[in-house]
Amino acid sequence: MSTAREQPIFSTRAHVFQIDPATKRNWIPAGKHALTVSYFYDATRNVYRIISIGGAKAIINSTVTPNMTFTKTSQKFGQWADSRANTVYGLGFASEQHLTQFAEKFQEVKEAARLAREKPQDGGELTSPALGLISHQVPPSPLVSANGPGEEKLFRSQSADAPGPTERERLKKMLSEGSVGEVQWEVEFFALQDSNDKLAGALREANAAAAQWRQQLEAQRAEAERLRQRVAELEAQAAAEAPQASEKEVPSQALEQLEARVQTKDQEIQTLKNQTMGPREASDAAEREETQQKVQDLETRNAELEHQLRATERSLEEARAERERARAEVGRAAQLLDVRLFELSELREGLARLAEAAP
Repeated sequence: MSTAREQPIFSTRAHVFQIDPATKRNWIPAGKHALTVSYFYDATRNVYRIISIGGAKAIINSTVTPNMTFTKTSQKFGQWADSRANTVYGLGFASEQHLTQFAEKFQEVKEAARLAREKPQDGGELTSPALGLISHQVPPSPLVSANGPGEEKLFRSQSADAPGPTERERLKKMLSEGSVGEVQWEVEFFALQDSNDKLAGALREANAAAAQWRQQLEAQRAEAERLRQRVAELEAQAAAEAPQASEKEVPSQALEQLEARVQTKDQEIQTLKNQTMGPREASDAAEREETQQKVQDLETRNAELEHQLRATERSLEEARAERERARAEVGRAAQLLDVRLFELSELREGLARLAEAAP
């Protein structure tokens, strides 16, 4: 079986790409998701290969030769050319550490391939440093165990012959042309992934915010309606209290008249007192008593008028204070209504912008 003949040395996950054969500048992704990329050692043929399986076909089946070079073109992307496959492979890793590990393993496998070519296998163990690679094999992955006898052709080793000078120059040209668009592609690829995640999160937040805004809008509408009703009530109350205030202004004229009458009575009392206490005292006792009775009646009436005057003044002051309070409450309600209407306007504009920005 192929699992007995080929052993996995090192495995990692990466996005696999191949150079566009038409333009030799752009990268073509092998799939939407990262794939398992593994180094394999074929003990029977004494060769090393890089293999990646996508679905039912081999995306990468590249035999490592001593003249191959793995180039790091950025912190997370590397590439190498395969003359037998007539293509350039590119790998996009999740981190710089994964890229470094893959590149170091590439150098080890390349050195092991060189030693294997210089000292072919003679039936015993190899004396090359490549044996150290086999001693650190990872457990067989599903990628290896899934290969049945019918799929051995995917792992069939290829010739390790070095390409000629013309082929080498062509591969260098492919590498230089492929690396031109690789950096831009890598930046766009990972930026699109981040943008997709951010957009998904933003859409969820926008939906939640929209639901919350709808609730706030309904609450604001209810509050605005309540404020409108309150303002209407206060305006009606103020309109009803205005005639009452004007009616309460009428006693102020009566007060003035009463004050004038009180002053007149005071003068009459003073006159009567002067008459009763004057040097020409009347001899008629009945008339004096009548005069004294009139004085007492006038004093009583004067006290009543003063009491009525004070009560009327208090009523007038209370009416004025009540009218001022009503005016202040109407003003505050109007200001609150203006603020609510402004908030509703801003909320409506925010919902409109959100609806326009939503895909």
